[in-house]
Amino acid sequence: MSDKNVNIELTRKEAIVLFEFLGRFNEIDELSRFEDQSEQRVLWDVECILEKKLSEPFQADYQEIVKKARESVRDEKE
Repeated sequence: MSDKNVNIELTRKEAIVLFEFLGRFNEIDELSRFEDQSEQRVLWDVECILEKKLSEPFQADYQEIVKKARESVRDEKE
């Protein structure tokens, strides 16, 4: 197996939505959700990578930023 990196491109709004989800998901320490602890480790790592890239989580109006990002990313209702 190759150790080459895999790059995933997200819009900033997608990154904010994913960061918010991972933050909530990673707070629940229930290993039964995972088949292997490595899955949990990868989610922690992705959350850390996003935290380093995003300034929005540290802004006073972060919850409003998340709300707008979710609205933008969400599928349109028919």
